[in-house]
Amino acid sequence: MMSLFKPAPHIEEKPLDRIDPEYKKLRFQVFLGIFIGYAGYYLVRKNFSLAMPDLIDQGFSKADLGIALSAISIAYGLSKFLMGNVSDRSNARTFLTAGLVLSASTMILMGLFPFATGSLTIMFVLLFINGWFQGMGWPACGRVMVHWFSTKERGTKMSIWNVAHNVGGGLVGPLAIVAIAIFGDWQSKLYFPGLVALVIAFIAYLLIRDTPQSCGLPPVEKYKNDYPSDYSEEKEKELTAKQIFFNYVLNNRLLWYIAFANAFVYLVRYGILDWAPTFLEEAKGFSVKQSGWAYFAYEYAGIPGTLLCGWISDKVFKGRRAPATIIYMLLVLVSVIIYWKNPPGNIWVDNIALIAIGFLIYGPVMLIGVQALDLAPKKAAGTAAGLTGLFGYMGGALFANIAMGFVVDLWSWDGGFVILILSCILSIFFTALTWKREKEHLNLQSR
Repeated sequence: MMSLFKPAPHIEEKPLDRIDPEYKKLRFQVFLGIFIGYAGYYLVRKNFSLAMPDLIDQGFSKADLGIALSAISIAYGLSKFLMGNVSDRSNARTFLTAGLVLSASTMILMGLFPFATGSLTIMFVLLFINGWFQGMGWPACGRVMVHWFSTKERGTKMSIWNVAHNVGGGLVGPLAIVAIAIFGDWQSKLYFPGLVALVIAFIAYLLIRDTPQSCGLPPVEKYKNDYPSDYSEEKEKELTAKQIFFNYVLNNRLLWYIAFANAFVYLVRYGILDWAPTFLEEAKGFSVKQSGWAYFAYEYAGIPGTLLCGWISDKVFKGRRAPATIIYMLLVLVSVIIYWKNPPGNIWVDNIALIAIGFLIYGPVMLIGVQALDLAPKKAAGTAAGLTGLFGYMGGALFANIAMGFVVDLWSWDGGFVILILSCILSIFFTALTWKREKEHLNLQSR
């Protein structure tokens, strides 16, 4: 398998007069490739949530579906960390494409064969497999980002790329509506997005390239004249798994702080997102179509929110991520309370509160990813991001999936929202622990 994913070899550098035009063309091309490709991953990660109200009608409880949904978080958290390490030693082009094809195929199978949604055990297994393949997406994109974009421009580029989450996730709602209109069965919410994702995987493969050196171009640090303080030619050599884990990731205290913060950010993110269709239909009286469009609005509100958050952290706080994250999470806290306490029947207030949460929550999600990339060498970027992802999914998202179902069954939606509010507070606390050390780290990098 490793031979299939082996990093693209470096080739002879192109003549000087071809480097600049070729770099500009390929930088745009690979960015478009990872943007489209990662949006495709979200088509087949979040579509199960849209089918959950139908599965409740089939006799499954919220706790059952929480257990099933937790499989994605368990597998994704482990995969993002472990497959992230594989990604650091792989060709991003083939790695990202393979993960998307396998993930899409899993969801197509789940939708087309009735037995796949007839048993909690089978749903758990298939969603676990899907979650594992999903873990191949972010690390591959991170590898592309750190090889094609230098440190000083990475915050802005990452904020733009991060919008792919919202583009893909937001399209899940409209795709579900289109699927039912075309095919007429609720299972089409599962297999139709998978078919679309296969097309996207092919497009991504055509666009993505592994490293500049594999295209006859110099390292991006040389091209942009943007060298980190500890940069050397040694940084261009591939690292072993042991070096990545023990030299650059597991001994990094600041990375651990943001990993804990990420767990609570993700609990809020998925506690709202995964249960939105069910909450809106049960507690707020939304129709299937209204909840589908609300889901869409939540995701797409994250686009301007993410871009603004990246700009604030770069321009207002001079590259510091903690202040922007804390401001955003305080506003998320207020929006969650409004979303919870607004009486049923005020559909516009519910939509505005949900849009506000979507606008705000993806900024901290993005910034924690940027911090992880900045805190490790580019040959260890996938593993560093994978550690924060491990906490985000094995801690926050897993709790949002499985425990939220039990909490709501036992203590109603009020109990679920108390958990979400506490999570907002704890995410702010752990982020605040990075405030001073992040500033010291940035001062060291600027010397």
